[in-house]
Amino acid sequence: MKIRIILAASLKTFTDRTPEVALEADTVSGALQALTDEYPEAARGLFDENGDLRGFVNIYVNDRDIRTLKGIGTPLHDGDEIFLIPAIAGGACESVISTERMKAVTIEEKEIRRYSNHLQLKEISIKGQKRIMASRVLVAGIGALGGVVAERLAAAGVGTIGLADAQEVTLEGLQTQTIHSTRDLERPRAAAAKDRLKKLNPLVTTVAHQEQLTGDNVEEIIADYDIVVDATDNFVSRYLISDACVLNGKPEVFGAMYQYEGVVTVLGTKDGPCLRCLYPSPPPAGIVPTCAASGVVNTLPGIIGAMIATEVLKLITGGGEPLIGKVLAMDSWNLRYHTLHTGKDSGCPVCGRSPVIRAVQDIDYDDFCGLREDPDEEPIDLIEPEELARRISDGDRITIVDVREPHERAVHRFPGTLIIPIGQLARRQKELDPEIDTIFVCMEGKRSILAIRTLREAGYTGPMYSLKGGFETAAQIIFPNEGAWL
Repeated sequence: MKIRIILAASLKTFTDRTPEVALEADTVSGALQALTDEYPEAARGLFDENGDLRGFVNIYVNDRDIRTLKGIGTPLHDGDEIFLIPAIAGGACESVISTERMKAVTIEEKEIRRYSNHLQLKEISIKGQKRIMASRVLVAGIGALGGVVAERLAAAGVGTIGLADAQEVTLEGLQTQTIHSTRDLERPRAAAAKDRLKKLNPLVTTVAHQEQLTGDNVEEIIADYDIVVDATDNFVSRYLISDACVLNGKPEVFGAMYQYEGVVTVLGTKDGPCLRCLYPSPPPAGIVPTCAASGVVNTLPGIIGAMIATEVLKLITGGGEPLIGKVLAMDSWNLRYHTLHTGKDSGCPVCGRSPVIRAVQDIDYDDFCGLREDPDEEPIDLIEPEELARRISDGDRITIVDVREPHERAVHRFPGTLIIPIGQLARRQKELDPEIDTIFVCMEGKRSILAIRTLREAGYTGPMYSLKGGFETAAQIIFPNEGAWL
């Protein structure tokens, strides 16, 4: 059977950037085998050390999750398409805003004029707009995606918008984080966004939560809101928020981006899945780069953010067909949309029939996401940027391996390095000299650690070091005059 495998951008690092692979196979299992035969590095991204499919990868045949079919044994037919969608992370429903709360809201003349576009829509009209004005929505992560969501919701007239973020506005963020301006540099993102929303719509109440969501505070923070939007950029926050929403009965609108692709779904409703249903486990630390490390086309947050905001309005008004049990996957660069059907996992430890997770405080999310060091694992040696700069200046005999993506190297060059993508390290280890130090460089210092562990598993025994903080931290020290920058 002739079929096509379509890969999400974050998996293309294992297939030499190939987005689609045409091959012949009778089953999903056979297709995966054919894919890994052609691209051996893809096996690391798709399967764990026991040969089992990794929990952070979802597979769809056309638009159906193989878990609702026959798993990897699902038969294929000519022309079928297989979608490999990793964590980056239907039907009408009732409004999350009660009739009593809706009736308690009055619309004044100035509000009639401001919200006239909604009032003219029969799907929203006066009752829907009053529900919007009565609603309380928390946006977690006020970067590129969360900023767009917050602006759309403020303009729509959402009564109270919470802004949860512990980071500051940075220069490199301004290209995609349009809620912030140059004047906001080094200000807390939550505070800067609050000021922006006040200017956009002074009728809306905004609350800035300038703190990192943790197991100790997340339930207290989300308690005051009807809906939670997850626009964060790390797996610890994503699983924490999803678990907290399920345990506290809060619907969650989830959105994620990578380069030019994005996904949107609704999680945590009574009949729909949670994040653990979709992705029982996160990817190993460092295997999926963040948007900060991999880039994102600056138009994408506007598209995905608007979709997220629309899902929020559906939940508030009780109209339309929310993405409950559905994942909308979009490739903005090639203008492709796919609505992929998924479902609740009866064995889910949080929302299944016999849940075993009953409090977020019971979970070590750093450990769950592979960020806590295993005491039994051989430690990774780090090298300080200053030490590397000295060794380069002294002409020491060392090998520097750059494991960054091509687009990262295009912006920040590192002359004199050996360029080897992580997926090729095992088969190219003979290019390294085990008699001298090998130093690995990535953008943030996480993938370089993964690179060292990959080579250890492949049997390489030479001395290896990870550049502490990655190129992002070390560039001004190693290249003080920015001579290696674009």
